[in-house]
Amino acid sequence: MNTNNLRKSTKAVYTAPDPLTGAVSTPIYQTATYQFKSTQEGAARFLGEEEGYIYARLGNPTTQQFEQKISALENAEASLAFASGMGAISAVLFHNLKAGDHIISQSSIYGCTYDILTSTIPNLGVDVTFVDGANPLEIMANLRPTTKYIYVETIANPTLTIADIPTIAEVTRSHNGRYDYGCQLVVDNTFASPYFCNPIDLGADIVLHSATKYIGGHGDVLAGVVSSDAETIASIAGTTQKNIGSILGPQDAYLLLRGLKTLPIRMKEQQKSAFTIANHLLEHPKVEKVHYPGLVSHPQYDIATNIMSGYGSVISFEVKGGVEAGSKLLNNLKLIHLAVSLGSVDSFIEHPASMTHSIVPEEDRLKANISNGLIRFSVGLEDVRDLLEDLEQALDKI
Repeated sequence: MNTNNLRKSTKAVYTAPDPLTGAVSTPIYQTATYQFKSTQEGAARFLGEEEGYIYARLGNPTTQQFEQKISALENAEASLAFASGMGAISAVLFHNLKAGDHIISQSSIYGCTYDILTSTIPNLGVDVTFVDGANPLEIMANLRPTTKYIYVETIANPTLTIADIPTIAEVTRSHNGRYDYGCQLVVDNTFASPYFCNPIDLGADIVLHSATKYIGGHGDVLAGVVSSDAETIASIAGTTQKNIGSILGPQDAYLLLRGLKTLPIRMKEQQKSAFTIANHLLEHPKVEKVHYPGLVSHPQYDIATNIMSGYGSVISFEVKGGVEAGSKLLNNLKLIHLAVSLGSVDSFIEHPASMTHSIVPEEDRLKANISNGLIRFSVGLEDVRDLLEDLEQALDKI
């Protein structure tokens, strides 16, 4: 069956039956290596002249099913799975960089992405410039002939600003037309998920996810995934994935396949609750600011509506009274988990400045609009009335 012709909800659910047994649920192929029928077959597989499995670090049938499903959901030619989101990010960045290259990254990004761009990548002789990811003109102004990557997040972590992917993609194409340097637009699509946004359709070259989040959806697996054209994926597979070895195990691939079957309904239901909560917080006398791309008051609301079919279920907000008041709120929650991560069926709430983005120097955090009092709330699948009651009783303690 050509899954490319199916609608997204069907793509998320449908998996081709196992060709060996007819099993509808993909079997877990728990093996480290595969037997060859002959030395000729083994040699042909190592040379890439014949398809087939060699060694689990180079491919696994369970993992391959997951990769194929992500490719279908992201409208990509190919995908690669990794042991974590940072494994995916590292594989993308390292596979094609050399001394003298340049990266433009938006300033409001996941803390560990910031860390690798400031503490590890520069050691390779690569320059990194941070810009406002919501401002394509600022990206354009910082382009160099040596710019190899433009790196943005569809919905920025944790400020929830929106990247104007079509315009940034046009900037990337224009740059390549002038310099022919092979600059690629890399988009971290984690907060939007492949259900609400497909950056490749908008002009992105490489799309990646922390599959730990919405793709897995149940808070029980660590994973990452990269989608792109077949040539780029083959290059990553044959270099940084193979040599560094941050590969996804078959048990985790099985959990991700299971999680994807409910992705559409989870995204819709969690977003519905996020809308309700964002609007409630917007009117609350103890809340100073609310950031949610589904609110008309969001500065990139029009862009979000143009590039996405939904707005996700992460809300960022600030309570009046700053860090002390925010801490009191978090410490008095009873139902909502004080924990990092997002995109799970469980609701998580955290303080970026002291947790997920604590590695970012305060000066850089503030430049990226990650204030000391910002709170990030990932809305789960609990009854929204219970979530609101929990927020209310905690806000009452301030």
